[in-house]
Amino acid sequence: MADTGFVRVADISEIPPGEMKAVKVGIQEVLLVNVDGVIHACDNWCNHQRYRLSAGDVDGEEVRCDLHGSKFNVVTGEATNPPATEPMKIFEVRLDGSDVLIRP
Repeated sequence: MADTGFVRVADISEIPPGEMKAVKVGIQEVLLVNVDGVIHACDNWCNHQRYRLSAGDVDGEEVRCDLHGSKFNVVTGEATNPPATEPMKIFEVRLDGSDVLIRP
């Protein structure tokens, strides 16, 4: 079987709907967010002043940085509320049974 580049990062039961979980993949921190039963993965760092998004909160498809209030859409990566203006990195997600896999 060919290597698809996906790595297991969590079990879906660890991320209930409306919740998020930070995981490490090598040296990279990734934020997993459950939006209505669909898992999304993005960079865990706010690109405004490098603060962990996992310290903030999630509201639907948006995560809010606790430092200055920047918001990002976890589906598209778009910065939706300043002071951040640049999009954040989004990772491809797959489920294999209850395993959450991402392509870093």
